[in-house]
Amino acid sequence: MSEELIRAFVDMQEQDVLRIVKEMLGQDVDPQEILAASRQALEAIGQRFESGEAFLPELIMGGEIMDQVSKLVKPRLQQEIAVKRRGKVLIGTVAGDIHDIGKDLVVFMLDVNGFEVCDLGVDVPAEAFVEKIKEFEPHVVGLSALLTTTFESMKTTIDTIREAGLRDRVKIAIGGGTIDELLVDYTGADAYGADAMAAVELSKKWIEGV
Repeated sequence: MSEELIRAFVDMQEQDVLRIVKEMLGQDVDPQEILAASRQALEAIGQRFESGEAFLPELIMGGEIMDQVSKLVKPRLQQEIAVKRRGKVLIGTVAGDIHDIGKDLVVFMLDVNGFEVCDLGVDVPAEAFVEKIKEFEPHVVGLSALLTTTFESMKTTIDTIREAGLRDRVKIAIGGGTIDELLVDYTGADAYGADAMAAVELSKKWIEGV
């Protein structure tokens, strides 16, 4: 049913998506499989947006559908995961970028895996990350971006955190549809997370050493 879910999602058939998700949960399909299919659909929508085949309203609607899917899947995930608060993660989409679909999925997966997450939202200035690090005292900071034009903003954010004397307090992960390992050294980050589960695994490794 994963392929059916992906097709309905990409076609923006919200009611069909929710029906299929409920049917999959009713058949005890692994909720991770449902999220993986949904993520694949979101990536397809994002690629269509980047190529000019889709527009901002479709991108926003895709995020809204993902939110509904997450609400259906979250209770099942929490049943399967013995949730204990593992540590704090601060996350946001850097200045100049308003994309939040991938970031929201990362927030969701961190939450259900027991992390306390502070989401700064989108188009976040470097100084806002600095102030929230001081206040929230996270173990991990996640910087998200989709637009290639905001790579410099990622670097500026990490430089600003360093200049504020906070760089040694946190591990920093970068991620987004156009991000790759090559940007880790350029931006000064500690690692690149390819997807939401990679963000979870990085956070576990950095906070718990596992």
